[in-house]
Amino acid sequence: MQNKKYTYLIYFIAAVIAATLAIQVYWNFKNYQAGKQQLINEVQSSLDLAIDNYFIDLAEKNTVGLAYDGDILNNKGLDTITKRLDFSTDGLSGLDSINPEDLHEIKIFRGLRALNIDTLASSIKITSDDRKDVVESFLNPRNTDSLKGKFALANRIIISITTDSIEIPEMNRYIREQLDQKKLDLDYAYRFLKKNGTNQPYNLNKIDTTALQAEAKSAYLPNKSNFTLYYSNIAGTVWQRNLLGILLSALLVASVIACLLFLLNIIKRQKQLAEVKNDLISNITHEFKTPIATISVALEGIKNFNTKNDPVKTGNYVNTSANQLNKLSMMVEKLLETATLDGDDLSLNIEAINLNELLQNLINKHQTLAPQKNFRFQHPENGIILNADPFHLENALNNLLDNAVKYGGEIISVTLKSVAKEVIIEVADSGNTLGRAEAKQLFEKFYRVPKGNTHDVKGFGIGLYYTKKIIEKHGGSINVATAPQTTFKIELPHG
Repeated sequence: MQNKKYTYLIYFIAAVIAATLAIQVYWNFKNYQAGKQQLINEVQSSLDLAIDNYFIDLAEKNTVGLAYDGDILNNKGLDTITKRLDFSTDGLSGLDSINPEDLHEIKIFRGLRALNIDTLASSIKITSDDRKDVVESFLNPRNTDSLKGKFALANRIIISITTDSIEIPEMNRYIREQLDQKKLDLDYAYRFLKKNGTNQPYNLNKIDTTALQAEAKSAYLPNKSNFTLYYSNIAGTVWQRNLLGILLSALLVASVIACLLFLLNIIKRQKQLAEVKNDLISNITHEFKTPIATISVALEGIKNFNTKNDPVKTGNYVNTSANQLNKLSMMVEKLLETATLDGDDLSLNIEAINLNELLQNLINKHQTLAPQKNFRFQHPENGIILNADPFHLENALNNLLDNAVKYGGEIISVTLKSVAKEVIIEVADSGNTLGRAEAKQLFEKFYRVPKGNTHDVKGFGIGLYYTKKIIEKHGGSINVATAPQTTFKIELPHG
């Protein structure tokens, strides 16, 4: 039942993580779309402003307005204007040097101000179509026949020399200026389509014209003309603008996932501790029941089956009981001693130890207890002397050999060597039943490799934990490898 609940919890956490990721991906996608649309709007606005500024500045150079009272044909100020007026291809110029006192009631307006007087009564606008007549009339102001048809009845004259083409370098400057103001680093191209059907292209062979485009909506565009801007590579700009939101989203997702995984790890750990606790209780129960039962049988034998008070039989019963009591006492001592390993209460009595002799004696003992095992010992000819606590180090190494006998294969190899300033002890066996997941927990307190309800091997799961703590208190380290065979490796400082 507990395993089923744990499985449901894993599914729930996985679903929460998946939902969180999906929501954040959707949110970022929507932000990207909104950012893309905003960028498209900004490009459109930049294009219209660039077109407006281009043609407004062009009008400043190419448009002049004259407002006067009376008969233009008899106005001497017109002579002054016509002599100074320059109808060059760069626009209308030469008016800035005219003395206002020489104009004789004629007012001059430039650019948009000149265009605004077009709304007044009795005004006339001259475009590039009239350019030849305008030039001839103004250069020959006494040619009244030429002037009568155009200016005789007018008291407002607008001279606007228009053009049906654009200057590409100038237009690029206006477009780039507007894009830079909005911090838009875009590759672009454009096509200016004139009213007669011809066009001026720019950079069209370097841009995908099937991607994004913006149609100029400026009111200053020449009549029946069209200006289309093509651009691409906006994805990087959009993502860059949304970078802070993306980072915050990623941080939020990572935090949620980390918290959920941390919670799952705690629950898993609690579950493992519960299993270890139950396994420990079961092991203690089995370990304690045997000597208790043996002592009970011995006492019952003395009471019920030794009516003749046979000293020999009584001695056997007493010796059996004493042995079992000693066994119980040792198990209790082991459990109590484990509690001191995590603190500073355990003190080491450092002495010089011959590791060759220590390991050889341990191997001989286990070989006698387990004759079915094949022990192999590799060591240097000269003995290795190590400063360590002989009692605790012997117990630690004994636990490794005992573990190899209980759980390992038929061949147990022990290797002793000195490398640089370290002593390396390896205990390997030909068994390969230990998995990686189990190896990670092998040195934990009270942990035993799960075997269900089978208790064919005695122990509390504190042997390897004890070994690890003793090795660490000597300034060394211990680890285990599971392939190609189970190998425990101890490294101790030497020299």
